[in-house]
Amino acid sequence: MKRTLFDKDHESFREVVRTFAERTLAPRHEEMLERKSIARDIWREAGELGILGLSVPEEYGGSGAGDFRFNAVADEELAAFSFGVGASFALHTDTCPPYLVELGTEEQKHRWLPGVASGDLITAIGMTEPSGGSDLAALRTTAVRDGDHWVINGSKTFITNGHQADLVVLAARTGPGERAKGITLFVVEAGTPGFERGRKLDKVGQEEADTAELFFTDVRVPDANRLGEVGQGFASMMRLLPQERLSTSVTSIGHVSRMLRETIEYTRERKAFGQAIGSFQHNKFRIAELVTRVEAAQAYLDSCLLAHTRGELTAVDAAKVKWWSAEVQNAVLDECVQLHGGYGYMNEYRVARAWRDARVTKIWAGSNEIMKEVIGRDLGL
Repeated sequence: MKRTLFDKDHESFREVVRTFAERTLAPRHEEMLERKSIARDIWREAGELGILGLSVPEEYGGSGAGDFRFNAVADEELAAFSFGVGASFALHTDTCPPYLVELGTEEQKHRWLPGVASGDLITAIGMTEPSGGSDLAALRTTAVRDGDHWVINGSKTFITNGHQADLVVLAARTGPGERAKGITLFVVEAGTPGFERGRKLDKVGQEEADTAELFFTDVRVPDANRLGEVGQGFASMMRLLPQERLSTSVTSIGHVSRMLRETIEYTRERKAFGQAIGSFQHNKFRIAELVTRVEAAQAYLDSCLLAHTRGELTAVDAAKVKWWSAEVQNAVLDECVQLHGGYGYMNEYRVARAWRDARVTKIWAGSNEIMKEVIGRDLGL
């Protein structure tokens, strides 16, 4: 179906992102896979093109787009190229900047946001802990006030961009025993004594995405690095998480849409028993179902994107589109692998890597089970 979400400015920006993917990312993809990270000069080039500063106001060095549809364009194109690359950029562009823009002081914004927009400062968000998973209110990392500083101890895991992050938006417990009411947000800068990173985690997929464990041992952070009010961190996370979940939905559908198109091309070209495998009735019907499923998910996602641009996307609706997008992405990619036959299991084929890369989407940004819990509670169940 023809999408009506974007105008000429969005499509012009799409060409910028697509050209960046073709000219810069594609020739260096193998390098990213080997390094398990995206080189800093690539981040800086993305910054020069205006891809990273979409959520950053102009007065702080960003493009000040003020329209999340531009973010969606970037997310779609980068995820279509590589889901691991798309996830890394989306975390930096969609998830982290709102914490600095909405909670930061003027001094903090002027100190950090220009580097975020330019790609000189890579960001990560430290929420998930080894023992907590999706239960953010149960985190154990602590921050204890000591004069004009806070002393932080604890650890985080599964942190995207964590190994090379210059700034980590960190959630820590400042009120023991208070669960959600006792959490505060801080920005921990690279090079701070006691802040150490573990190895780059060896994941099933998304090798390009720099994912790491973070360790904090008596890390002294000045109160000037605190984001927002003491004890209001959980409330801030709950308020900003819908955009992160919307962002993951965009990457999921952008990714699977491209892989489905590539699979359809494969079924037109691949011959068996003297004819294209896509022309067999069983495969033809299966592909018809997959196309319809993805287009229906895209239409729902586009509706959520429009709601978000109007400031009307609720946490419940974000939960719905997050779990459904992840479900569709994984189910369709599994069928795409099947349509490729034995070649679908070979890493040299994009569909195999896409299948592996996608599996985590049912877990991250709040597991699909947690999303259904949010929806069920809203229904009074």
